[in-house]
Amino acid sequence: WFQGRMEWGPRALGNRSILGDPRRSDMKDILNLKIKKRESFRPFAPSVLKEYINDWFYVPKDDIDVPYMMKVYKFKKDKIKLIPAVCHVDETGRLQTVSKSLNERYFKLIDLFFKKTDVPMLLNTSFNENEPIVCTPKEAIDCFLRTNMDFLAIGDFLLKRNDLI
Repeated sequence: WFQGRMEWGPRALGNRSILGDPRRSDMKDILNLKIKKRESFRPFAPSVLKEYINDWFYVPKDDIDVPYMMKVYKFKKDKIKLIPAVCHVDETGRLQTVSKSLNERYFKLIDLFFKKTDVPMLLNTSFNENEPIVCTPKEAIDCFLRTNMDFLAIGDFLLKRNDLI
C-alpha cells in the first residue's frame, strides 16, 4: 500500500504499509515467510477505525486518539480470538487509530474491510523487507518484485503478482 506523501516517524501509518487480514492466525507466518523474514515473536500492529476503538480495546476515555502507533492497549477479552494476527501474547496491540480527517484513503480501505468482515481494522507493518521504509514508487516496485507480496497498490493502480508471470 503505497499512497500519497510519505509519513514521518518510526512507524508505517497507512501511506507506506504492508497490510494483512488480522483475522488470520497464519498471517504473521505468511508475512515473515514471504516478506519480512524476521523473528516470529515480533508482533504486527492493528490500524483501527477510531470510532470503534472502545469496542475492541480497554483504553482510557481521554486517550482514544492514537494516530501514530505510539501506545499499547489490551484487547477486550471477547475480541482476542477474532484478530490473532495483531494480538500480542500479552493480549495487547500497539494500535493506530485511523480517522477520515487524518487519512481519508486509508480510512476508506479499512472501512470497506469492516463492511465485509465486521472487523474495523487491518494488520499494518512498514513497507520494507529489511531496509528503510520505501520512499519512491521505484523502491515500492523493487520491494514487490524482490519479495513474494501478492499485490501492490500505488495510488489508483493495483499490481497482482500472478498477472506479472
